[in-house]
Amino acid sequence: MSKKAIIVGASSGIGKALAIVLAQQGYKVGITARRGEMLEVIKALYPDAIIPMVSDATQPEAEKDLDSLVAALGGLDLFVISAGMGVLNKTLDYTIENATNQLNVVAFTKMVNWGVHFFETQGHGHLANISSVASRRGGRLTPSYNASKAYQSNYLEGVRQRFYKLKLPVHTTDIRPGFVDTAMVQGSGIFWMAPKEKAAKQIYTAIKRKKTVIYVTKRWALIAFIFSNLPKWMHKRM
Repeated sequence: MSKKAIIVGASSGIGKALAIVLAQQGYKVGITARRGEMLEVIKALYPDAIIPMVSDATQPEAEKDLDSLVAALGGLDLFVISAGMGVLNKTLDYTIENATNQLNVVAFTKMVNWGVHFFETQGHGHLANISSVASRRGGRLTPSYNASKAYQSNYLEGVRQRFYKLKLPVHTTDIRPGFVDTAMVQGSGIFWMAPKEKAAKQIYTAIKRKKTVIYVTKRWALIAFIFSNLPKWMHKRM
């Protein structure tokens, strides 16, 4: 029997690439996003493996949409949250900051809580989230993005502790990409840019091995270490 997965935010980027990898590996995959036409393009690639559902994670009905998708899949083994936004905000426009937090913090929390309660009731499963290397420190050009990704990593760590204390075989994976070739990456002179297909394959391998924290691509673990340990006086001058 094939495994079942749901990816929230799978219309493009890493979410789309991961959906394709999972379908290739024999999963039955439910994919959600606001843009239905883009979901249909993915379904056309693997019509027998992909089930699309138009859903907005920031809206009240998002959890009911997930319930419906689980029913359509016939179960759930893996729940991946890939919905997120990050925008360069040199003027510190509050509208941008608020929109980022509504998706990356408020909607993220709702999605994780749904996944936690589902897997606790079921008694097993795997919960994964796409956070970022940016979660390690604050950033002057994207303050809400960096802060919201730190929130996600910290929140998932708390959930991991919860599952351990409950002695449940529910696994969590905090996925921290560096630069991946998606629409979210902005600016010129980007280094170590990875194709989203390569990133998705590394993510699948990490999930298969039940890794708790991974950097994508792997070399970004070095940047994360340096970034995390950078002296405050040096960081504030960046």
